[in-house]
Amino acid sequence: MALTVGDKFPALTVPVQQGTSALPAGETIDLGKTDGKWKVVFYWPKDFTFICPTEIIGYGELVKDLADRDAVLIGASTDTDFVHFAWRKSDERLANCDFPWIADNKKELAEALGIVAKEEGVAYRATFIVDPHNVIQHVTVNGLNQGRNPSEAIRVLDALQTDELCPCNWQAGEEVLKPAA
Repeated sequence: MALTVGDKFPALTVPVQQGTSALPAGETIDLGKTDGKWKVVFYWPKDFTFICPTEIIGYGELVKDLADRDAVLIGASTDTDFVHFAWRKSDERLANCDFPWIADNKKELAEALGIVAKEEGVAYRATFIVDPHNVIQHVTVNGLNQGRNPSEAIRVLDALQTDELCPCNWQAGEEVLKPAA
């Protein structure tokens, strides 16, 4: 069963890889720690594939926009930290995506989230927006062959942070709904 809005994001400590300057050395990230920030966590099925780098680069372009909104970006797949490192080293565009990549090769987090494609044994293309209390506030899950629109995560985060009623296609700066009492 997949976790959904209102559920706590799993507070696991998982292997992570970031950067291309040194081989992975057992780095981890504690997903229960929020430091008062929002998290946008997105999974892709596998490294060295076709759709995945387009999404990683697209999300990577949002790191500064997310930081402006008190949010951090965390990527993940069911590959190892060494595979992540090799992929980043092989593609300059991915090397420039300076945010942590979870190496969930044991599928510990993906299974806790309920996003493993059973037949293929990899994670679906899932995005979770998690509030500073580590509560999931938004979830999208795509099949393995459909890429996402990373900028939608910004729009949804903006809407969530208003704590107001936001209509369809609402964009930051637009009016929110104010029901008559």
